[in-house]
Amino acid sequence: MDPTIMVFLFFILTLSIFLGFELISKVPATLHTPLMSGANAISGITIAGAIIAAGGEGNDTSKLLGALGVGFATLNVVGGYLVTDRMLGMFKKKEN
Repeated sequence: MDPTIMVFLFFILTLSIFLGFELISKVPATLHTPLMSGANAISGITIAGAIIAAGGEGNDTSKLLGALGVGFATLNVVGGYLVTDRMLGMFKKKEN
C-alpha cells in the first residue's frame, strides 16, 4: 500500500479517536447509558457492511473477517435493544 495512503488513514484514525473521546467525556453520566444504547441499536448499518464484506469477492481471510464483523455487529445491536428495553421498563408504572 502507498505510504501516503497509510499516513492519511492513520491521521483519520487518530482524529476519530480524539473526537470520540472529547464527545463522550462531555456527556453527563446520567445520559451516557441511554445515548449509548440508542447508538448501539441503530448501528445496524454495520451489519449491512459486514454482510457485503463476508459475501464479496476475496480471499478466505476477508470472508472470515466479514463473518466475524456480522457476529460482533449483531451482538452490538441486540445488546443495544436489550439495554434500551430495560431502561424503558424502569419508567413503567408498577402494578400491585
